[in-house]
Amino acid sequence: MLYTRKSILDIANAENFAIPAFNISDWAMFNGVMDISEAKNAPVIIAIHPDEVAHVTTDLIPAMHARAHRSSVPVAIHWDHGGTFEQMMVAIRAGFTSVMIDASMKPFDENVALTRKVVEAAHAAGIQVEGELGTIGANDSYGESGAAEIIYTNPEDAVRFVEATGVDSLAVAIGTSHGLYPADKKPELRHDLLQEIKAAVGIPLVLHGGSSNPDAELRRAVELGVNKINISSDIKVSYHNRMREILGTDERLREPNAIQPACIAAMQVTAAEKIDLFGAAGKAALY
Repeated sequence: MLYTRKSILDIANAENFAIPAFNISDWAMFNGVMDISEAKNAPVIIAIHPDEVAHVTTDLIPAMHARAHRSSVPVAIHWDHGGTFEQMMVAIRAGFTSVMIDASMKPFDENVALTRKVVEAAHAAGIQVEGELGTIGANDSYGESGAAEIIYTNPEDAVRFVEATGVDSLAVAIGTSHGLYPADKKPELRHDLLQEIKAAVGIPLVLHGGSSNPDAELRRAVELGVNKINISSDIKVSYHNRMREILGTDERLREPNAIQPACIAAMQVTAAEKIDLFGAAGKAALY
């Protein structure tokens, strides 16, 4: 079922688990994520970043609505890392049921002003809003923007931000980075800080840059109150690495239905691992 009018994260917050937000870049990936979520009886968030929106176009959204409506699990279609009010208006008109406005690189007051403006417009349309406070790191140049240096979310500022904006969920900076970590970089999450923020604000918290973080760190983050974890790089690597193996040097191999099924299956293995890790398997029954 397509989840609208209220946050898909509210039950995750109440029941202490996290919903994976899988970034998809084409119809095959979308269907693959939907199929594995249904097989695991897990609620799912389909996330599309502005770069991905430019690739698939908003024309795809009505077809995603149709697939979500007949799904056996709750589904939210989420605009990920919107940077402007105009982008959020595009998302609302296109049929996204959840949006993220990321003004985290702006000064606090400007972040609050833009986020509050988006919340007012989105809530009038029955759409949930995620904001961000603090900055996420960046390991490579793909996809979502990130900062050269992580600015950790301050718990007191988080309280002020939530009260001033009315956001439904908050993306926090506790040490993650977008993309894949290089071999010489060891991710280390500030679980102590996460615990403080959760106790202070109470609303669903979001972790961006969840790919390639150690399972134990992510599991502990869920235990401490993270209710949505964005996964993009991990599933795309699984998908495209398998595609490289299949294609090899055979120039005669050209039909997508001969190439993509095994790639989707590889992606689904990774997605299933995340669903289990975040405690989302079987939780569709709670909705």
